[in-house]
Amino acid sequence: MKTTKLVTGIIMIIFAVFIFFQSMAVGVGDALEGGKHVSGTSGMFVAILYLASGIVYLATRKAEKMGGDIATFVMMILAWIIGLSDVGFYTDLQIWAWLAFIIGVGFFVWHIMANRKLKHISNN
Repeated sequence: MKTTKLVTGIIMIIFAVFIFFQSMAVGVGDALEGGKHVSGTSGMFVAILYLASGIVYLATRKAEKMGGDIATFVMMILAWIIGLSDVGFYTDLQIWAWLAFIIGVGFFVWHIMANRKLKHISNN
């Protein structure tokens, strides 16, 4: 699990940089269009949440407690909600939002199951 958190944290930080630059370009397009959508700003928030989640995964990769996993779960659910709220013409934001949902929920459930398995093994 330590290696998975390390790799996922690094990938999430790389995604955050990519989403950030995409969102900046979309923000300019939103402004030129007349400001009807805020998908560029939503993308910035999603990028910040990806960055924060990646950092939390890196910082808590050796921790046995679920604090980091819970924090990342909450941040990824927020990224999912923000990402789907106002897509506008930034349709890639839907992809990043659903990826955040998959990462957040998937890893949270996986870590709960892994911790239960370790707890069951240690009790026997």
